[in-house]
Amino acid sequence: MKKIGSCQLCNRDKVEITVHHLTPKEEGGTHLPTVDLCIPCHKQIHAVYTNKEIALRLMTLERLKDDERLKKFVKWIQKQPPQASVKIRKSKLRR
Repeated sequence: MKKIGSCQLCNRDKVEITVHHLTPKEEGGTHLPTVDLCIPCHKQIHAVYTNKEIALRLMTLERLKDDERLKKFVKWIQKQPPQASVKIRKSKLRR
């Protein structure tokens, strides 16, 4: 069953929500805090950053919101309708 709610990163309402582990599970975050993110925001984080980098540098919602590369994406995604299908590409810096 799909969970519909508000994304804690882009603040869009009535979007399909996924659970994002602020410290990735493979980095020991299985039982640590999570946030509710829309699918595009969640995919963008993992397309731009490795799990290790997320665990070391972006392990709070505040740090995600303050990240310059994510700010540009969030500004753009906020203008998209909640049902929009968004294609996310892996960053060249992460390849």
